[in-house]
Amino acid sequence: MSRDALVLHVEAALLSAGRPVAVDELVAMFEGADDAPDRAAIREAVTEIAEHWRGRSLEVTEVASGFRAQIRKDYSHALSVLWQERPTRYSRALLETLALIAYRQPISRGEIEEVRGVSVSSSIMKTLVEREWVRVVGHREAPGRPALYGTTRNFLDSFNLKSLESLPPLARLKDLDEPLPDLFNEVAVEPNTEVGAEARETAAADEEEAAGTAPVPDPEMRPDSRSGDGGGAS
Repeated sequence: MSRDALVLHVEAALLSAGRPVAVDELVAMFEGADDAPDRAAIREAVTEIAEHWRGRSLEVTEVASGFRAQIRKDYSHALSVLWQERPTRYSRALLETLALIAYRQPISRGEIEEVRGVSVSSSIMKTLVEREWVRVVGHREAPGRPALYGTTRNFLDSFNLKSLESLPPLARLKDLDEPLPDLFNEVAVEPNTEVGAEARETAAADEEEAAGTAPVPDPEMRPDSRSGDGGGAS
């Protein structure tokens, strides 16, 4: 297969997948061919596509699950009119909780509350788990065996991160009043983050727990070591 043909095949795969595509998946496209490209050739093809798209509205981003073709952020606001459904808005409290889990994982809910100085509502933890940004990675060997939380591969993909090492510097987490704009610019932030909003979240959590809908950690899980890819595939 010629270099041009390889580039076109890889470009077609990236544009049609609608998700990150792993190098192994791109290699598998040519399985059985006499001149099947290897992983190095695939990566070179992706690099050539990225260079070809330089200065255009498309870009190639490498995230935890592979390479993804996406629209550059400069055009996201203008394109929002094409979708009638408004993006989900996340509270400042939820993003602070997510940031603490990302940087200090594995971490328990009690440890998050100790750092933030306020209780973490069940609705926040439920949202993070349902969004597949966070998962229970084990339990601390302490009274009550509290669940330990870590991020997932989907978290890395959602925030355009290749690995946890791609996170902004930890020193910037000191001021939780301004949670890392370059990390959370992928999501819409709820403007009302005052104490009243916190109280509403806590009240909603109490209602969930009373109804028996709060998530229950898996008692069989044990503490895992921090994974370089955000806790593995979600």
